[in-house]
Amino acid sequence: MRYTDIREIKKKLRSEFKAVRRGFSADEKAERDARILERLTSLPEYREAELLLTYVSTAIEVDTHILIEQAIAEGKRVAVPWCVPGKVDMKFFLIGGMKDLEPGAFGVLEPVPERQQELYGAVSEEDIEKSLCVLPGLGFDLSGNRLGYGKGYYDRFLSGYTGKTAGVCYTGCLKTLLPHGRYDRMIDILVTEKFVKRFSASSR
Repeated sequence: MRYTDIREIKKKLRSEFKAVRRGFSADEKAERDARILERLTSLPEYREAELLLTYVSTAIEVDTHILIEQAIAEGKRVAVPWCVPGKVDMKFFLIGGMKDLEPGAFGVLEPVPERQQELYGAVSEEDIEKSLCVLPGLGFDLSGNRLGYGKGYYDRFLSGYTGKTAGVCYTGCLKTLLPHGRYDRMIDILVTEKFVKRFSASSR
């Protein structure tokens, strides 16, 4: 019964956060995205990362299209996720820009695995360990917990990821505390249009 209650709470929160995002005008969203991008790219973790793992944003998410192009222009290697058909699993592939992406699972722009590996090579485990991963989320809380879309792709990936994580979010989609599980991976850094918050290992 408790599990069902948590699922209902998460469902309501997802609807609330989506409504907040859809309430932004195009100009309001662009302004918030620009502020988040500026704060994110000013992080020492971003500046020092040779490899950036990032999601490819949809219309209601914090924009990463500009981030992808900027990081590549700065000489960083950038990898984005590809959802494995028929599985709750995803793999990251290096890209040379937004031009390399095509609509994939759930209508999200994705790399084409065989083509990307031929063009840019594979992402090694050693590279991933030293990377910064920019995480999507419908909402976050002030303790470092994340609320995703409920499909579990990033939860599965994060269970074996050892690099640094940065969650990007609008302040209107923050809560003091979100429902979460004992084994959920907390983020290292939260970046919003108004502030950056870091979470120490001792707080996990």
